[in-house]
Amino acid sequence: MSKRRINKVAVIGSGIMGSGIACHFANIGVDVLLLDIVPRELNDKEKAKGLTLEHKVVRNRLVNDDLLKSIKSKPAPLYHIDFAKRITTGNLEDDIAKVADVDWIIEVVVERLDIKKQVFENLEKHRTPGTLITSNTSGIPIKFMSEGRSEDFQKHFCGTHFFNPPRYLKLFEIIPGPKTDPNVLDFLNGYGEKFLGKTSVIAKDTPAFIGNRVGIFGIQSLFHLVKEMGLTIEEVDKLTGPVIGRPKSATFRTVDVVGLDTLVHVANGIYENVPNDEEHDIFQLPAFINKMMENKWLGSKTGQGFYKKVKGDDGSSEILGMDLETLEYRLGKRASFATLELTKSIDKVTDRFPVLIKGKDKAGEFYRKNFAGMFAYVSKRIPEITDELYKIDDAMKAGFGWENGPYEIWDAVGVKKGIELIKAVGKEPAAWVNDMLAAGIESFYTIKDGATYYYDIPQKKHVKVPGQDAFIILDNIRKSSEVFKNSGVVVEDLGDGILNVDFQSKMNSIGGDVLAGLNKAIDIAEKDFDGLVVGNQGTNFSVGANIGMIFMMAAEQEYDELNAAIKYFQDSCMRLRYSSIPTVVAPHGMTLGGGCEMTLHADRVVAAAESYIGLVEFGVGVIPGGGGSKEMALRASDMFQKGDVELNILQDHFLTIAMAKVSTSAHEAYDLNILKLGKDIVVVNKDRQIATAKAVARMMADQGYTKPVKRQDIKVLGKQALGMFLVGTDAMEDSHYISEHDQKIADKLAYVMAGGDLSEPTLVSEQYLLDLEREAFLSLCGERKTLERLQHMLQKGKPLRN
Repeated sequence: MSKRRINKVAVIGSGIMGSGIACHFANIGVDVLLLDIVPRELNDKEKAKGLTLEHKVVRNRLVNDDLLKSIKSKPAPLYHIDFAKRITTGNLEDDIAKVADVDWIIEVVVERLDIKKQVFENLEKHRTPGTLITSNTSGIPIKFMSEGRSEDFQKHFCGTHFFNPPRYLKLFEIIPGPKTDPNVLDFLNGYGEKFLGKTSVIAKDTPAFIGNRVGIFGIQSLFHLVKEMGLTIEEVDKLTGPVIGRPKSATFRTVDVVGLDTLVHVANGIYENVPNDEEHDIFQLPAFINKMMENKWLGSKTGQGFYKKVKGDDGSSEILGMDLETLEYRLGKRASFATLELTKSIDKVTDRFPVLIKGKDKAGEFYRKNFAGMFAYVSKRIPEITDELYKIDDAMKAGFGWENGPYEIWDAVGVKKGIELIKAVGKEPAAWVNDMLAAGIESFYTIKDGATYYYDIPQKKHVKVPGQDAFIILDNIRKSSEVFKNSGVVVEDLGDGILNVDFQSKMNSIGGDVLAGLNKAIDIAEKDFDGLVVGNQGTNFSVGANIGMIFMMAAEQEYDELNAAIKYFQDSCMRLRYSSIPTVVAPHGMTLGGGCEMTLHADRVVAAAESYIGLVEFGVGVIPGGGGSKEMALRASDMFQKGDVELNILQDHFLTIAMAKVSTSAHEAYDLNILKLGKDIVVVNKDRQIATAKAVARMMADQGYTKPVKRQDIKVLGKQALGMFLVGTDAMEDSHYISEHDQKIADKLAYVMAGGDLSEPTLVSEQYLLDLEREAFLSLCGERKTLERLQHMLQKGKPLRN
């Protein structure tokens, strides 16, 4: 098979999913042709303009309106608004012949088999033989869709099921048809992972495939359990949220966001098409769901679902929750369980499960029943929906945002204990689970040589999960590759002469132990290794500095100690830049304040596409103190030769800090000059990030890395810039756009970025600016308003995003 390339795709159908898929292909640099039907009648605006049904603007109205609506939606479907230029729109009458020029056609029309077959018949008239053609169906059997099509069509046809929203949810199910070429499946599997940044899962052509079959079972079983146990919706959302590694939206809030009608459509499809499923009745909708459907209480799209947002008499908003007995809305109820309190000190989610199932209260009972039902169900879905158990876990993690899949949770509580829970609710696991235990194998997964192995049922032994060679999974190598460890970091040997600094603090916040670990890692790397990566695989790279340390020192007026702590942070960031080995920082998720400052000081950055990077210190009443203020002045200076007015360039960098701008993707960080084009790179698949960062560090070392010369040539504008900034902040305070305290913070930042009140533009060193930055930071820490903000954040239990 020749090397297949995807340079252009056609997406047929521009609804929520179609436009979202089009946007994500644009995100990764692919040209997209987005097509939809031609309107059959004019709208009022078109009539007023005297247009006819033959005008192009009318004929492309549906597709253009859908795409615009998608681009404006939140969360944004595009990494950068400019990427919309990669999408060309058209309609299925005038532009369908253009599909002859694409490499992949993706059908995303309404979920009706007759319409899909009609679309495929039309597409085949124009499709070039050999072109991939797939359907994004969420439940219609793939085998029915390609009936009557040519041999070449059927050979290159299969299902490719994206989850909504396509940019953010990682599951990419690939479902073969009866005649799909295995090479096509292999290609799509690899393309989804490498280029689309997805977790690719090849599924069987069974109702709802893998993700929705198990996911909808989970939600439907909760609907029945909540009634049985008399739980409130708030209690269920408390029990099924972050405490067990699930999204904050948990269960009922998630259904509101997705839309109850969407859930009902899939659940009904499963109910109708799996008559022999042992849990068939679970998929039957409870009475309260049917009533909500009748009332069109579908969730966010209709303004009310399980939750309803209303305005109080004083104009403030409050959230009402539904009483499932009366179907009336009432004030939200606070959910509290003694069992959950026992897990507050347990950071690792998998360590919480054994505690949760032992709970003596209603929460413990809930977890025992809920997990038992899920364990029994997934055990019996093999080999029906898949032959490999890890695919079920992958699907639930990537499609539903679970931190751990069902089999991983089962391993966490113990396979034998899981069977006890199953039997306690009157169910039985599949026979193969008992056979596994009888053979002396007591876990579904094991780790060997840094790789994950799963229990393969036909072979009756653990087999390596395929596709891991492109990944470095830090959890798997941490123990065997540990070089140094303290309470803040683990330093791991990634192999090939490259070390990694892996943050282990709460929310990866940066305190003394993290900085000590970073410096120790640089010491070790300079002595015995060739390069250093600063990367972790937590939820976020780092939310910033430890607020507790800063607040205590400031409150006790221990300014010498605070000065030393800030200087230590600055010096640590400078060591990243001026060490004798190449340094690569790998940000992902929230990379705020101090996390951003570390990113700014790396030799190179390998950022995950979903990185939200920014200097946000203004929010707590200070300026960036770990080198961030200095670095923005330096980066502005480096752009002075590019032709724009120097004051304008400096002002842009000033506003990045003063407005606490945070990129909504790594690509937007280029606009803020936090990432540098031509130097820093973005990876779409976060699973590949550490391996890519290691490769970049290795490449830099192989090319002959030389320690940079410390900068003495930063052009600062002195009084010329300072005057401009002070006039601006004064006017904003006079107009009540900012508070008096905000003006004070902005003026301090202005003083640093202008290089002080020098009488004329001057070349200064980094250390000169760092000293100004540290002095300004310390003076702001002495302000009462700053202390109040710090204390407020502490009371909310948040680390300082700085």
